[in-house]
Amino acid sequence: MTVETPAPPLLRGAVLSRERAFAPDLARGIMLLLIVLSNTAFHLWAAPRGASGWQPADGSWPDRAVQFAMMTALDGRAYPLFAFLFGYGMTQVFLRQTAAGTSERAAVGVLRRRSLWLFVIGVAHATLLMSGDILGYYGLISLLLGWFLLRRSDRALKWWAGIAVAQQLLVEVVPFVVAAVQGELTTTGDPGAEPAHLAYASGEDDWLTAAGTRLSTSLFITLAGVPLTWLGGAHLIFLLGFLAARRGVLEQPGRYMPLLRFTAVAGIAVGWLGGLPAALAHVGAIEATDAAQSQTGVLSGLQQFTGTAGGLGYVAAITLFAHWWTRRPRRRGATALLAVSAVGKRSLSCYLAHSLLFAPLLAAWGLGLGAHLSSAGMALFALGVWLVTVAGAAALERRGRRGPAEVVLRRLMYGARTPDGRSRSAPVGGQQGPALQRRGEHDRGRRTPKR
Repeated sequence: MTVETPAPPLLRGAVLSRERAFAPDLARGIMLLLIVLSNTAFHLWAAPRGASGWQPADGSWPDRAVQFAMMTALDGRAYPLFAFLFGYGMTQVFLRQTAAGTSERAAVGVLRRRSLWLFVIGVAHATLLMSGDILGYYGLISLLLGWFLLRRSDRALKWWAGIAVAQQLLVEVVPFVVAAVQGELTTTGDPGAEPAHLAYASGEDDWLTAAGTRLSTSLFITLAGVPLTWLGGAHLIFLLGFLAARRGVLEQPGRYMPLLRFTAVAGIAVGWLGGLPAALAHVGAIEATDAAQSQTGVLSGLQQFTGTAGGLGYVAAITLFAHWWTRRPRRRGATALLAVSAVGKRSLSCYLAHSLLFAPLLAAWGLGLGAHLSSAGMALFALGVWLVTVAGAAALERRGRRGPAEVVLRRLMYGARTPDGRSRSAPVGGQQGPALQRRGEHDRGRRTPKR
């Protein structure tokens, strides 16, 4: 008697262009501008550093203005924006799969493959070009989030978000409160610690030596960063992305206008005010000890702690703008905004393209231009790099083509396409469970949460 092997589950393929919402893609496109600007400090490898060990400590008044603006509005604020959109995208993939009839276990399997391949791509990116890569870190943490939290009910996610807030308060706020009570606040920190930027190998003139440094640094940051993220509650921003995606906040902003307005105003205000003291101290506008300005000092701690609020504020502000613009009878600037959203559709390709344009020109093992640029010059260079990716993404959009990295990643995620447009993939253990047919059921938490 012949026993037939059951066919692997059919999985819905990647999102189609007509299914994409404008606001998330616009947010991703702007996010990449913020990230490319925040990465400029990696490449100013010959510049003297301040007590914080990140932004250069010298320069003309335009340079100081750029440093001030970055420390107030950008440093520690671009990556929470990325994390929120990353969590949002994870949930969108999961909901699209289950709504199409895929089992929840198989949908998580798609995300598991995505996470693992992002980790691989991130390690390769760091080794070849820049160890400040974030893909490996997000690939690894999303692997844990997808396995442990993605399928939980809204109520359970809110509990876990509350726990993450408590963790952040305990780890980041309580030590400074204790130091303030004891009158030791300005001496808290380690001004003698080696600045983090020294580990990123841009200043090494041999590519092979630099590659070894980049690989070891990247693996340490990724493998140590993920458990520290969980212990410190920094995974909160991913959970907020999960919850927002379940409600379609970015796709249907008209239903959440009060929330978006409050988040935009309060989030940006908190984010900028939190970064202001460190920026003022850096440019010498206020006096602060080296300990207070160090990476573990009170000013840097306040800057990092308020970064989540700033990132959320940026997401909300971009969504409000997208909602306002799409409702206008005459949409001015359509070509430019659609080009930026095209970058968002190809965010992985454009992110990798940044390093392809940055590293060979700026690193010591390449042309070494990073030794001759100041903060203002580097910011203009970064803007130019981003505009190149905007032009490339717009050209691909006109031709109806995905980014090359997206093509590869989607093939690795979904496997070979079947004639009906779905993707055939190996089963992910166990029997198929009931599909999530409507997002509303997930919102109301009708499924039994995991304990």
